[in-house]
Amino acid sequence: MSDFTLVLLAAGNSTRFKVPVKKQWLRIGHDPLWLYVTNRIKESIPEADVILCAHADEIPFITPLCDFTVVAGGETRQQSLKNALKEVKTPYVMVSDIARACVDPDLISRLLSHKEQADTIVPALDVHDTVVYDNSTVERTLVKRIQTPQLSRTEVLRKALETDSEYTDESSAVVASGGTRYFIEGDERAAKITLSSDIGALGCLQGPSNVVFTGNGFDVHPFEEGKPMVLGGVPIESPFGFKAHSDGDVAIHALIDALLGAACLGDIGMLFPDTDNAYKNIDSKYLLEKCVEKLHQFGFVILHADITIIAQTPKVSPYKEDMRKTLATLLHLSPARINVKATTTEHLGFIGRKEGLGVIATASVHYFDWKNG
Repeated sequence: MSDFTLVLLAAGNSTRFKVPVKKQWLRIGHDPLWLYVTNRIKESIPEADVILCAHADEIPFITPLCDFTVVAGGETRQQSLKNALKEVKTPYVMVSDIARACVDPDLISRLLSHKEQADTIVPALDVHDTVVYDNSTVERTLVKRIQTPQLSRTEVLRKALETDSEYTDESSAVVASGGTRYFIEGDERAAKITLSSDIGALGCLQGPSNVVFTGNGFDVHPFEEGKPMVLGGVPIESPFGFKAHSDGDVAIHALIDALLGAACLGDIGMLFPDTDNAYKNIDSKYLLEKCVEKLHQFGFVILHADITIIAQTPKVSPYKEDMRKTLATLLHLSPARINVKATTTEHLGFIGRKEGLGVIATASVHYFDWKNG
């Protein structure tokens, strides 16, 4: 059993990144950044346990991609770390941020070789520019730039974080609680991704794969008398609507499943369970907007969608163009990339008996190309 547990913090909201994709979901080849960074560090400490701290909403999408222990993050970096430390059973813990993408094996070796020097071992860089604080020049030899990963004695770090004070790194908390800190030589290549402009300067990161993914979706709903009908986001003149938990827009439901299928992000029931009263009679256009937002956050760009509505009644053809324009707006695409078709079952089956209708949808996506903007 290893003496070390590796904790990677990936629960942030990327508010300063200023692109639709959360930085932890940028693709390096096929791997999201959180997986690439974790595997890169783990190569230097293959026996270590790994704990990944992620946003609670993202855990169902993370766990199929790895065999790490995944825990829910908190409102702050410090709370996320405290959550992760509850799962640590080793005497030492190495903590880093997913945004610290290009950690070199030599830096890991320096941390490990100095583990007995203090309660926390910290990579740091000297400051070569003049530093001014509150209009006074500071002696720059007294200033350091602190990096991660940091290696700490687990129990010391746990105790140090039992405070209401917030610290932006582990070593500051350890020192504030009376622990000791030892600096090792940091690495300029281990720069942190904060702004979208930072990522292009990191030499260890290859761009995303240019593969295109395709998904399909299928949905049916029975008719319900006296309920308004909405199909493809467009009101349809009809004496009945759809029996459903939401507004029953079969076309949008099938499209959502196609999009989620293309991105391998589950299905509509995973995102919007029909057991949740928050979605009772909800406008399905809102569900599609949230689905598109999710795909963008997870590093995907939507290419196109093709929808086939299978209905004996009502007559769909007069509404196809409005559907196409409405769906294009919701998908942030040109209408030229949306296709809506309609057909019947020649009076066969429940659709032919005019008891309901069905929709088949196909959609394609590719990874967001952060390399080329």
